[in-house]
Amino acid sequence: MASTLELVLLYLVAAVAGVVACRLVRLPPMLGYLVVGVIIGPNATALAKDSAGVQYLAEFGVVFLMFVIGLEFNLPKLKSMRKLVFGLGMAQVLLTIVGTLAGHVLLTWIYSYTSRPWELAWPGALVLGGAMAMSSTAIVGKLMADRLELESEHGRRVMGALLFQDLAVVPLLVLIPALKSSPADLATDMAWAGLKAAAVLTVLLVGGQKAMRWWLTLVARRKSEELFVLNLLLITLGLAWLTEHAGLSLALGAFVAGMLVAETEYKHQVETDIRPFHDVLLGLFFITIGMKLDWGSPRFQCNK
Repeated sequence: MASTLELVLLYLVAAVAGVVACRLVRLPPMLGYLVVGVIIGPNATALAKDSAGVQYLAEFGVVFLMFVIGLEFNLPKLKSMRKLVFGLGMAQVLLTIVGTLAGHVLLTWIYSYTSRPWELAWPGALVLGGAMAMSSTAIVGKLMADRLELESEHGRRVMGALLFQDLAVVPLLVLIPALKSSPADLATDMAWAGLKAAAVLTVLLVGGQKAMRWWLTLVARRKSEELFVLNLLLITLGLAWLTEHAGLSLALGAFVAGMLVAETEYKHQVETDIRPFHDVLLGLFFITIGMKLDWGSPRFQCNK
């Protein structure tokens, strides 16, 4: 069994090889990370094991990516995007779920005329629709950031849809396990989850701006770059932890942290300090995703 140092060296060698190869053929580095993840993963050469510790560390890459994206979307800009978030984003999620349910009804009707019944029940179709409505904020956000498209019109539309998907995770995570409950219990669970999420986001977005400026100014007066970076890590991971425990996602908490920092005069310094962390960890995240892919499977599915 490989030691921790050997495993880290393997990931670093694989990451360097993947990035260099993609740069030579002018492809996105993310594709290189995915490919080398497949190669060293348990479904190919099995040089590295899919450990839980590495996966948890890799999730930090998504957190820092969303923090950096949040730096580009301050509160005034987010308010101007509310129609995209709650208009376009909501339409995308609802239409996907409704379309999946409509397809379920159609297939049930078609199979009723055959000898084989349609085995998927409507709760399963609802879960499938919710899963299909979600996109990977890490992958899409990384691609758009590399292409400098976050400020473009289509970039704002895509980010609006992705932000609503992060918010939609809350009712979906409550709804899926509660499908077997009574309607009264389901309504209570949904209302309680929505109340917690609304309370946390309101506190962060209403009072967080002044608190963030006061705290960063206090830290900056110590004139210690090390202390400043440590506080950035604490703020980013702390807000991600807070939103996760409120039923939201880690990524959404990091995004809110980035927006709050963007309202201060330390925005450009923060971008410089935090970028090395999120680039390296995000590469590790994509390698672990590649390790889960089984290209030898006839259905090309992820191992559970």
